[in-house]
Amino acid sequence: MTDSTASVADADTFSVRRSIRIAAPPETVWTAITEPALISRWFGRAEFDGSGAGALGTLSWDDREPIPVRIESVDAPRSISYRWSNDDAGVAPAESRFDRSTVFTFTLDASGDGTLLTVVETGFETTSEPVADLELHRQGWDSELDELISLLADLGAGR
Repeated sequence: MTDSTASVADADTFSVRRSIRIAAPPETVWTAITEPALISRWFGRAEFDGSGAGALGTLSWDDREPIPVRIESVDAPRSISYRWSNDDAGVAPAESRFDRSTVFTFTLDASGDGTLLTVVETGFETTSEPVADLELHRQGWDSELDELISLLADLGAGR
């Protein structure tokens, strides 16, 4: 069974948080949040030049320029942090300074016969529109993580 609540934005700490319980083992969830082919099925088209800390890449959607992304840290299979520079949309990752960026961290914990996945995104105070970005990303995590839940349900059903 999947248990999902809405994302919460905290204007005092410029952060967004959402936790979901997923009826899939941590290793399955880990693969879905770290493998570009699977990330591309629920989040945005993901391309990376590697899989460890420091790897550069992009996330892109049909309606906007690619966003530069850098993997900040990896503690497999417990957590991974990505830094993305929404203010640098369309800039090549190697050229982005990531100075107006946010970091989102996925943390996985085994929970019964599934996984508790928590995402926390921080750093909105550095963006060009902190308050608007905070709300936009709160809404985004609601829809994107709902897509992750659907993907994992499909994978579990063998689709």
